[in-house]
Amino acid sequence: MMTTDKEKNRQQIQFFSMDELVPEDHLLRLIDRAIDWSFIYDLVKDKYSEDQGRPSIDPVVLIKIPLIQYLYNIKSMRQTIRDIQVNMAYRWFLGIGVYDSVPHFTTFGKNYSRRFKGTDLFEQIFERVLEECFRYKLVDPSTIFIDSTHVKAHANNKKYIRRVVKEETLFYKGKLEEEINRERDEAGKKPLKKKDDDDDHGTGGPDSDGGTDGNTREIKESSTDPESGWFHKGEHKQVFAYSVETACDAHGWILGYSTHPGNASDARTFPAIYK
Repeated sequence: MMTTDKEKNRQQIQFFSMDELVPEDHLLRLIDRAIDWSFIYDLVKDKYSEDQGRPSIDPVVLIKIPLIQYLYNIKSMRQTIRDIQVNMAYRWFLGIGVYDSVPHFTTFGKNYSRRFKGTDLFEQIFERVLEECFRYKLVDPSTIFIDSTHVKAHANNKKYIRRVVKEETLFYKGKLEEEINRERDEAGKKPLKKKDDDDDHGTGGPDSDGGTDGNTREIKESSTDPESGWFHKGEHKQVFAYSVETACDAHGWILGYSTHPGNASDARTFPAIYK
């Protein structure tokens, strides 16, 4: 016999616990079980007044929302807020009840920029979680893997100015010359003569937009996001982007990271992640 009672189920009034609706093996439950988020309150207490103003959004909620966006690859904060409204696991993770309103994405953005912009709060949180991973011996630093990837910037590709910038010395080139000259000195030979970098005049490769001479190059600088860089490599689409370098252990734990304009080559950005 066919059952057609979906409308009846929708209109039922039920008593339940949110905790019962989230599976025990859900990723957000596992994360929440592993991390005591209360340390964030100590990190941000100087950003809030103790006895003035309206009650704020819980700072832990402000930190957890972009974590949800990252973990589930949600494209925008607007969409993240929409998903939180209908996802019971997200609400449980944030401590937002079924009948509680979710912060509007503009309210979220204003709180973020007014309180945390220009601070190293996120670096402190990253380091604190990493310390916990070391404490429980989850990290194996015997071998470190370093790689970079390009992330498209939210910038209009048609709005830019052209600038001439000074070329920086390639990291590996300088180190190689130092090592060769050290060996030549030990062998009683004269150091190598310095040459112009003939193969790096800014006329090609992912870190250049056009050449001028051996010490400078011309680049495109975004009018909407000057910190990004014009990226093009092989058949890749030409866009303003960022280069994100990460260092991981054998288990995939990120031990360090650095962010650079998309037009900077790995040969120049490597020292930052190495340090």
